[in-house]
Amino acid sequence: MFEILFALLPMAILIISMGICKWPGDKSSLLTLAITVILAVFAFGTPVQEIGSTLINSTARACITILSVIWMAVFSYNILLDSGKIEILKKQLAAISTDKSVQVLLITWGFGGLLEGMAGYGTSVAIPAAILVTLGFRPLFAVLVSLIANSEPTTFGAVGIAETVLMEETGCPLPELCKATIQQLYPFIFLIPITLAILADRRRQALIKNILLGTLVGGTSFLAQYVTAVYLGPEMPAILGSICSIIAIIAWSKWSGRGKKDTLPTQHSSRQIYKAWSVYGLIIFFILLAIPFNFRATSLLLFAGAFIGGQIQGVSTSRQFKLLGKTLVQIRSTVIMVIALVGISALMELSGMVQLLADTLTTFSGKYYAFWSPLIGETGTFITGSGTSANILFGKLQAGIAANMNIDPSWLAAANTTGTTAGKIISPQSIAIAASACQLQGQEGEILKQAFPYALVYGILLGIIVFMG
Repeated sequence: MFEILFALLPMAILIISMGICKWPGDKSSLLTLAITVILAVFAFGTPVQEIGSTLINSTARACITILSVIWMAVFSYNILLDSGKIEILKKQLAAISTDKSVQVLLITWGFGGLLEGMAGYGTSVAIPAAILVTLGFRPLFAVLVSLIANSEPTTFGAVGIAETVLMEETGCPLPELCKATIQQLYPFIFLIPITLAILADRRRQALIKNILLGTLVGGTSFLAQYVTAVYLGPEMPAILGSICSIIAIIAWSKWSGRGKKDTLPTQHSSRQIYKAWSVYGLIIFFILLAIPFNFRATSLLLFAGAFIGGQIQGVSTSRQFKLLGKTLVQIRSTVIMVIALVGISALMELSGMVQLLADTLTTFSGKYYAFWSPLIGETGTFITGSGTSANILFGKLQAGIAANMNIDPSWLAAANTTGTTAGKIISPQSIAIAASACQLQGQEGEILKQAFPYALVYGILLGIIVFMG
């Protein structure tokens, strides 16, 4: 009995420190790591030498596999900020249509999804919400639709790092994980665009139009994401899915006859627009070029695209290396948090805590565990604000329970990462970032209140899908 309580203690400490005491993630994870080390030594009898070597290995793995990608993803976004070309992208998107449904889908689902696929970590909520406010949408509404839109792309965000981490943690084959993930998410790839379109234009006479528009966008996105997830890997689904969605939305806008009427011209030449898209365009090119060679050094591909794109945008070499250092300082708390979380996960597996928790949960939940499995991932994202961190925390646990229940480990491991997409809607970190971008500081509670029903329905539907699967 005491062993079970001890095994639960690291997760409990992390939940209490971050969720209740509101400590920052780096401090909470360091405290949890220290407690996990103590428990591994004194409660589970793990040799100190093994703990030391495990922490060294986990730190190296965190830096090489995870943090290098995060660093380069944020660096690529900072290149756009420094060159000022992000403003061209914003204005180009804002000038496409006066149709509110088109604007919301284009900016949150299309452009926001692209930002999530390329960089993630708050940019995909803050920027779309701010653009919508400049177009005349209410700030609270802009935040809500940006949070809802940012849910599904999370699992393949930041060039698929969450999915890659899940493979590292569980040992499940990457192709099987990607396929299971997209199979669980496909209803939401349709439901979310339809919901966004209806929220943007609530008129009864616009209902059929919004359903058709949402279905078109969802179908286009699903086809692109399914093909890339199953046949290419986790790096491209969110990126290509978003690009195809943007194309579909623009095509709908032109077909419906409400395209650029009454909108301001972008006032930018084709050359300027080409330069503005060069960073992300080159990143996509390099990733696609590397896939046939099974070259998975994603951070190098991100750096190459960002560096060459930065040169095209007029950012000097010396300035880019300064931005590299600035970016590392910017993500320092994420660096500490990820290293600590990977260490916690590794020590819990080494000491037997993960297997003990898996056995206990299997016993108590029985055959209905599959319904609840996405909730674990959802809780992880709510606590940490990151699908990647949630997969580090609970990926091994889900795979262990699957083995106990004779379920395909890839299915329950995928349920963890799909669950993170629901938690992203109500993640306090995402809410705080979006509120800050729209000058809604102090109204985070109201945002959470409005977003919670969507996360709840999302989680219930996802649980049914996982259980039925």
